[in-house]
Amino acid sequence: MSAARDYGLDDDYEWARPPEGGWTADDLDDLPNLPPHTELLDGSLVFVSPQTRFRSQAMRLLENTLMDQVPDELDVIREMTIKLNERNRPEPDVLVFRAGADTGPRQTWYRPEDMVIVVEVVSEDSEDRDRELKPRKYAHAGIPHFWRVEQNDGLPVVYVYELDPATRSYTPTGIFHDRLKLAVPFPIDIDIDLTAINRRRPAPPAGS
Repeated sequence: MSAARDYGLDDDYEWARPPEGGWTADDLDDLPNLPPHTELLDGSLVFVSPQTRFRSQAMRLLENTLMDQVPDELDVIREMTIKLNERNRPEPDVLVFRAGADTGPRQTWYRPEDMVIVVEVVSEDSEDRDRELKPRKYAHAGIPHFWRVEQNDGLPVVYVYELDPATRSYTPTGIFHDRLKLAVPFPIDIDIDLTAINRRRPAPPAGS
């Protein structure tokens, strides 16, 4: 049986054929029927596997806690693309960016110069991209802070990197297991143990 039939596609389905030189960053907004969260790396489309529970919970934990701690001039969002250049438009799992970078409700990407922190939560199919390829591209684009979140026995481990502007490469600044506490780029204190990752946000008081 063909792979197309395995995925429920009929014989008339046509896969997107890349132009000579590959796709461009702007093509992501125009190509029809792309799966959600498709990325562009080196002119090639990258499709993601189904979401795991760990990855979804880790993103929710970081998004919610960072939202509570960022200064007023910054904002937090998850799963939005960054147009690094014409051939690269990755989609980090969580982004901390300058609030003035918002252009309206139809916005689909941000510029690298608006980024403060980008976070990748590693899944089985993204190990090489999240550990090697994407950090190199983020650093080359000048994004000052990169976090990589790995799973260890079901618990998150956060690897924190800071950009060396002279070499345009990341320098590791810490590995955090139970608690992520940083002074830069702003004071951050996040409980990242199993209790925290499974904890639901408290309901607002009645009448609020």
